Amino acid sequence: MKITKAILTGGGRATRLRPITTTINKHLIPLANKPMIFHAIDKVVEAGVKEIFINTNPGETQLQKVVGDGARWGVSIKYFEQTGGPQGIAHVVNCAKDFIGDDPFMFYLSDNIILGSLVPFFEEFERKNHDCMLAFSKVDDPERFGVPVFDANKKLVEIIEKPSAPTSNFAVTGIYLYGPKIFFEAFNHIQKSPRGEYEISDIHSYFLKNGRSVGWKEITGWWKDTGKPEDLIMANTLLLGEMKKSEFSRFDSPLGRGRNKLAMLKGNVHIGEGTTIGPGVKIVGPVIIGNHCALSQCSIGPNVTIGSGSSIRLASISNSIIFSNCTIESKIKISDSIIGDQAKVMKNKIKKVHRLIIGDQTLIEL
Repeated sequence: MKITKAILTGGGRATRLRPITTTINKHLIPLANKPMIFHAIDKVVEAGVKEIFINTNPGETQLQKVVGDGARWGVSIKYFEQTGGPQGIAHVVNCAKDFIGDDPFMFYLSDNIILGSLVPFFEEFERKNHDCMLAFSKVDDPERFGVPVFDANKKLVEIIEKPSAPTSNFAVTGIYLYGPKIFFEAFNHIQKSPRGEYEISDIHSYFLKNGRSVGWKEITGWWKDTGKPEDLIMANTLLLGEMKKSEFSRFDSPLGRGRNKLAMLKGNVHIGEGTTIGPGVKIVGPVIIGNHCALSQCSIGPNVTIGSGSSIRLASISNSIIFSNCTIESKIKISDSIIGDQAKVMKNKIKKVHRLIIGDQTLIEL
């Protein structure tokens, strides 16, 4: 029962990430300098998926342009809208039933970032011939998620969505595997919750109450639901840390020929094509700098990504995500920050550490 189809989420409004998501789809926010959804696609393709179906917001065009038809990964990617407005993620899956047909499939919330491979997860599902396979992770705030309920014998008996008094500190992550037909059968037997949504936890509880084989596996590496700005920054940091040394270009590579001799490099650093590194620049990896950037008299890193076309001068930046075409020209210390596309941070007289969550096309003078 090998899985070759996957549904990925590409919709939603991500209001907790505003103003960043006011002008950009959340799933296109750059983590380790590539769109967030690319990390999800990488994971499912590695696990053997050949056909991917991505749900989008009504009228969405940006996501399709960035992701494309799947040729980049050697797979097929198609898009569909959630009809009738937001009605919960179980409803998202049901909207894709014509694509899935009678085949087993994966459902992946693309704003979930995981480290490590999904291959063992797929292999256990196939080996044990489960009807459904769930991934759990221990969290400090399980009330924000679906939470598993176990009986006295530690057998999984139910999944409760966002309980006010969680019975465990496990959260159900956004990674689900399903056998043929089973999901759509269950969907026809659930009702909307009091908050007006078809809850995916109700799908899984239906399986458990009707004798279906529901397996689960704890994610023992790292998993993050990127619902808040600090989650994005942490995800960016961990993805940079997971990258292999070979994925970074050194200053002595062809891409790093714009380096001034007075610049200092330490650790894993990637420098994009056409980027110039001027005098007085100190870079401590892991750091990724995009194409056609200009850096001078600044300190960058660790754990920083800078999008293409950006200009940085005088600033000291660490643990931050800088989007494309940004201008930062101020003797300022920036940490744990997200600076949106085309934002400008200009010189002023204030001299202290700042924490910034800045939306696209914003001008901030400090």
